[in-house]
Amino acid sequence: MDPQKLANFWMCSCLLFVTLLVSSVSFPAGEVHYHEFVIQARPVKRLCRTHSTITVNGQFPGPTLAVRDGDSLVITAINRARYNVTLHWHGIRQLRNPWADGPEYVTQCPIQPGGTYTYRFTIQSQEGTLWWHAHSKWLRATVYGALIIFPRWGLHYPFPMPKREFPILLGEWWDGNPMDVLKQALFTGAAPNVSDAYTINGQPGDLYRCSSKGTAVFPVLPGETILLRIINAALNQELFFSVANHQMTVVGVDAAYTRPFATNVIMIGPGQTTNVLITANQAAGRYYMAARAYQTAQNAAFDNTTTTAILQYILASGSSGKGQSSRPILPRLPAYNDTATATAFTSSLRSPWKIKVPTQIDENLFFTVGLGLINCSNPNSPRCQGPNGTRFAASMNNVSFVFPRTNSLMQAYYQGIPGVFTTDFPPVPPIQFDYTGNVSRGLWQPVKATKLYKLKFGSRVQIILQDTSIVSTEDHPIHLHGYSFAVIGAGFGNFNPRNDPAKFNLIDPPVRNTIGTPPGGWVAIRFVADNPGVWLMHCHIDSHLVWGLAMSFLVENGVGELQSVIPPPLDLPRC
Repeated sequence: MDPQKLANFWMCSCLLFVTLLVSSVSFPAGEVHYHEFVIQARPVKRLCRTHSTITVNGQFPGPTLAVRDGDSLVITAINRARYNVTLHWHGIRQLRNPWADGPEYVTQCPIQPGGTYTYRFTIQSQEGTLWWHAHSKWLRATVYGALIIFPRWGLHYPFPMPKREFPILLGEWWDGNPMDVLKQALFTGAAPNVSDAYTINGQPGDLYRCSSKGTAVFPVLPGETILLRIINAALNQELFFSVANHQMTVVGVDAAYTRPFATNVIMIGPGQTTNVLITANQAAGRYYMAARAYQTAQNAAFDNTTTTAILQYILASGSSGKGQSSRPILPRLPAYNDTATATAFTSSLRSPWKIKVPTQIDENLFFTVGLGLINCSNPNSPRCQGPNGTRFAASMNNVSFVFPRTNSLMQAYYQGIPGVFTTDFPPVPPIQFDYTGNVSRGLWQPVKATKLYKLKFGSRVQIILQDTSIVSTEDHPIHLHGYSFAVIGAGFGNFNPRNDPAKFNLIDPPVRNTIGTPPGGWVAIRFVADNPGVWLMHCHIDSHLVWGLAMSFLVENGVGELQSVIPPPLDLPRC
């Protein structure tokens, strides 16, 4: 597909889209979708071994939810597993409804074994690809699925309609119980064992032992254009993704449309989604889709394997293209540490139209993000197996976030229960230093606390997320619950408040819900705090989350009912 022709078509489609949106008097009422999600252990065989794996409705990955903008979902989660669990609807704005957001001990207490909780929420002015996942410990390793939001009836994509659509869920697989891997790491204070495989739609693919029979296959007719809805559900790893001999045209990220551009590879961080169009314009045959690590932390162990699926041409007769019995072609993926390719991809993302970006800022925040180490009084202890007899930690602005255990933050705030949190999260680092330089060891140890930052309803917020070189520079995919935001700028080194703002894109920046900090660099985001409640912001590398790389915003109610949090549901779990 010619990207320039697609871009021209896009702009015409966008104008038509806006015209239809403005001229329409009303839309049909959205549908209500009812689901039961039974969370329970089921036998799943991967890499030659069968494991008792936590699944939803016996499926791994879990069910795909397909809805339209304006629809409502009523999902009853039934916990038949032996662990506490919550579910998070990643990227859904949950306007005035933090009770349905899901992160444990933030907006709700977890659903205990044998318990149930019904999530009720409405899709409001969102369309594209999102996903859902467990938000309790490491259950997200296997408890996740796609959440696809189609346009309202009568509206269409602002690009040519694809003939087929496929969700592509990238994941990680441990040849053991992921919860045990986490438990061991939390005991020793060391880094957790890396995964044994990556997966596409739950299957490792042909390059792993005992896996070729289950390799995911995606059929396509010659000449067709298909839409791939790519989701990085991996627990701890950014990934490169490519399709052999086929160019991809990026048309959306994180349930927001983008100006189309062509690429041979995408980089996608945990929590992020990317929509791409592919035209089957090659010789009929079989071509590998493949994903492997983009690794930015220095001297850190990582899973260096490659997962594959197959794009398979189907002839008009229904038979497969030539070469069915031969090995598919494997794409050439970037080197594991190819930050130049990752940066070129993220820098190409633009919105297809002018975005309403706040220009006057009420809250100008500067957050350092990165790892740290907790010193031990007995470095030889079995609980101090991190570097040089320490324990790994992580923090924002030197505060390593501690999740409460007696109540959730939202319940404590709503009910006025003291002692669960404070609202003195620092707006800037307590100590200024050369963030990406040679940092003094005296600054490596964060403070453990449960601190929130309070925002007035309607505040116009700018956040600079600054990576640090403490332990190692790294790309940290930061996810903000309850909001989408404009990514207005990024760069390497320390953010310069005098020079860097002049390079901000305030016209057509991409809109996202999860954004990576360039390794040894910074990224700038802006949003309006128009969604009251308590909203978690955290690194979507889950080993970093449990080490404390998180904070929460407390967005106060505005004026009147439509600017206030709705009352909690009667079945909200208790701690």
